[in-house]
Amino acid sequence: MIKPLLKLAVTATIVNLLSSNPTAAQILPPAKKAARVTITKGPVLELATDDLAFVRWITTNPGGSDVHFGVVSYGTNPKELSETVKSEIRVNRAHPETMFRVRVIGLKPRTTYYYRVTSIESNGNSDGVESPVRQFTTAGPGERIAASTPLPWPNSSPQSASR
Repeated sequence: MIKPLLKLAVTATIVNLLSSNPTAAQILPPAKKAARVTITKGPVLELATDDLAFVRWITTNPGGSDVHFGVVSYGTNPKELSETVKSEIRVNRAHPETMFRVRVIGLKPRTTYYYRVTSIESNGNSDGVESPVRQFTTAGPGERIAASTPLPWPNSSPQSASR
């Protein structure tokens, strides 16, 4: 009589463990939202080809939800940045800074584009930071343009930026 009950208890425990969702227990509440977010490095052009570009920048840690989006508004007229692209990132609560990197696609060769960067939380609320308008020119067909200056990395000194 004890053997069947023991077998039933072990089976029930295994089923319970397999059907539980351990990741749900690990979800943290949103971090405290930063009082003020600032861009500490960049934005800079990381790479450009004839039809795409990567833009990177670093801000102080915005806090709030763990999921944020880097947003690049761009266009060929500095007064009309009518195109927008965004890229999802996860904020590391333990780091004082957050790096955003956004890929801009569908560009035309040898064309000058103007852009502005910002960041938002997953709920669409702005982090309250926006760069001035910057510019880059795409490469010709089959060419690529890489950053000519060291790219920004969190907590990097000028010597360690060239890693």
